[in-house]
Amino acid sequence: MDRIGLIAGNGKLPEMFIEQCIRQGIEPVSVYLFDSVEESVKKHVNSAKYSIAQPGKIISYFKKNNISRLVMLGKVEKDLIFSNLKFDFTATKILFSARNKKDKNILKAIIDYIEGEGITVLPQNYLFDEYMVKNENYTKNSPSKNEEKTIEIGIEAARMLTDIDAGQTVVVKDESVVALEGIEGTDKAILRGGELAGKNCIVVKTARRKQDYRIDIPTIGLETVKKVVEINGRGIIAEAEKMLFIDQKEVIEFANKNKIFIKGIKIND
Repeated sequence: MDRIGLIAGNGKLPEMFIEQCIRQGIEPVSVYLFDSVEESVKKHVNSAKYSIAQPGKIISYFKKNNISRLVMLGKVEKDLIFSNLKFDFTATKILFSARNKKDKNILKAIIDYIEGEGITVLPQNYLFDEYMVKNENYTKNSPSKNEEKTIEIGIEAARMLTDIDAGQTVVVKDESVVALEGIEGTDKAILRGGELAGKNCIVVKTARRKQDYRIDIPTIGLETVKKVVEINGRGIIAEAEKMLFIDQKEVIEFANKNKIFIKGIKIND
């Protein structure tokens, strides 16, 4: 049986990946990074826990299990980079090789190390084609013509935000940018936008122009939509063909019930 390694952070994506592997007759071998990962990931056969600061032990585990390909999936909170982790010798070498402490550059250095050890790192959308955002309106509600200019401004702002690697989400209203995502993440940026501008905000999320899908893939799901409802927002714009839309049936039903829109838009650079 074919085997694929999984480095699992928080959230549903690692659990979904294991399910997809099983459906396709692939045996996943998992390393999970936190006690807070989904229980099904922790309890799955061939699953072991190592700290994010122990890449040497993680690679040894995969080699022992004859893994030549792996995927890195799930949330690793950005503020972990600045916490007092006890790095092993391998982690220290990796951090030294990174250009700076931007999470993207650290993850790129980790990937370079892994591939230097003979293990290919696959893109995070591997096996997830059915979950990619499509160029369509998913909900009963849709943006009004008056909101099109606001959405254009949101897309432009989100693109600029990704270009400086600060975040991928912006909150806009009435042709103005209200909030930009920083180290706090998407959900908190949405709540901040609601606090600043009140109801009827629109959330816009895009991928980087040259997204390295081995490092990260933008995702929308139920928690994101709940935050939009919490601020009495109008809806979400997501870049089509460049990000994942998980729990689609449940999310669309929730959005329709709360009269917000979810729309995928293909962006041509």
